Amino acid sequence: MPSARNELVDHCIELLGTLGQCTSRRMFGGYGFYIDGLFVALIAYERLFLKTDANSRPQFEAAGCEPFVFHKEGEAIATSYFSAPEQAMDSPALMQPWARLALEAALRARAAKPPARPRKPKAASPATKASARKTRA
Repeated sequence: MPSARNELVDHCIELLGTLGQCTSRRMFGGYGFYIDGLFVALIAYERLFLKTDANSRPQFEAAGCEPFVFHKEGEAIATSYFSAPEQAMDSPALMQPWARLALEAALRARAAKPPARPRKPKAASPATKASARKTRA
């Protein structure tokens, strides 16, 4: 029999899936949610929290949503993730505008990141070097 937590995960995948392929992954004792590979939401304390930024946060605050806060070394740290409005948890149609805000925030965050530097090729191991010498001989 699935646990209540797995039922919540499945429900959130259904809610968020109207915008693209939604997947989840266990993380930090909860779950993270991705839409088309972009991290947009998480479950913590049995609640869904959606990604926000300076553009979308006022809408979440106006709806009475609360930030995801965790404690580290006795200090409360508020994140950019806000709880989903309670009524949005009722159906994919009600969640869609909120999920869209989270996806747009994730897209803006990705666009703001500097391009990744190309990685240097890894040095060949001694066994690989010996194999390469045998091949050339």
